[in-house]
Amino acid sequence: MTKPKFIDLFCGCGGLSLGFKQAGFSLVAGIDYNQAAIKTYRRNFKSAKAICADILTIDKEDILTKIGDIQKIDVIIGGPPCQGFSNANKNYVELDDPRNKLFFEFVKFVELADPQIVVIENVPQIVTKDNGYAKNRITEIFTERGYSVTNAILDASDYGVPQKRLRNFFIIKKGNVFDLTRIRKSDVKITVQEAIGELYQFEGVKEDFRELHCPPITPYQEYLRAKDNLVPNHDIHYPADIQQKRISYVPQGGNWRNVPEDLWATTRTTNSTRKNRHSSAYKRLKEDDFSVTIDAGNQHSNYYHPIFHRLPTVREAARIQSFPDDFVFEGIMTEQYLQVGNAVPPLMAKCIAEAIKETLDEEKNN
Repeated sequence: MTKPKFIDLFCGCGGLSLGFKQAGFSLVAGIDYNQAAIKTYRRNFKSAKAICADILTIDKEDILTKIGDIQKIDVIIGGPPCQGFSNANKNYVELDDPRNKLFFEFVKFVELADPQIVVIENVPQIVTKDNGYAKNRITEIFTERGYSVTNAILDASDYGVPQKRLRNFFIIKKGNVFDLTRIRKSDVKITVQEAIGELYQFEGVKEDFRELHCPPITPYQEYLRAKDNLVPNHDIHYPADIQQKRISYVPQGGNWRNVPEDLWATTRTTNSTRKNRHSSAYKRLKEDDFSVTIDAGNQHSNYYHPIFHRLPTVREAARIQSFPDDFVFEGIMTEQYLQVGNAVPPLMAKCIAEAIKETLDEEKNN
């Protein structure tokens, strides 16, 4: 059976794309304006077209030249900005917000390709913002174009990912509304220790590459392993001495509240400021639990390794996001962290993609 084809707009490094490929889809192209992310995308999806471009500057001729016959695309996926839709300002004009311009360029791709299904990923707040205005507007835009729209806020930890991470997915389908119950949850819960525990042995190792010699113990570890057992993007760096000293007092699952008061004086932090810190500050991951949400900010300074007094490496963060070790990140370290933190966890994406493929196969056979 021919694999259904898809393109990924605002693709980033390719977490959503990887999940769809794992589910049996054929990737045609990914588009993003971030050069480092596209470099990563190109390295990991060698048979697809990785296009570094601002979607605002791509016209129909560019699409046909760079992608080919777009009407052979079955599914369009991506994370266009949707936060620009608002009814909070009475003087608001929809197209004045640059984020909306990007969203409508995404819609232009949908109009050209006329795919069976469109998937839009975004933050959960998009559903409740301004009493659901953005959600309603997006539904309206696609309903006018002949699609049925539904959405779900999913937690990555329910889909085989060792991380609490909530994301909203609009699943936009021709014909009947997509059946969300087809998205099946995983039977197993993956912990931080299962994801990164086998990398502890590399602490203090200075080689350019690290190789795992012991066989994987669990199915998740087997999934993560590269064929050559090499572990890329695992450069270990320790923060300033004062940060190491503070985090040394924090037990697994603890946070800044476990740090002695006098250790904050060195940064002239007042009691009131200290008490206003978010609970994620100096958060130490817990081995026997899910990770907190892997973010893209400041090299992950809001959470620390469960054992060592440092931040997770890019590879550790990637494993917590469910990227296998053969997925290599390009760019400088801050760019790599950004790519990992912005990505959709591939195994979460895979569960969504499997449900979509099942639906497409059934409709094709009827």
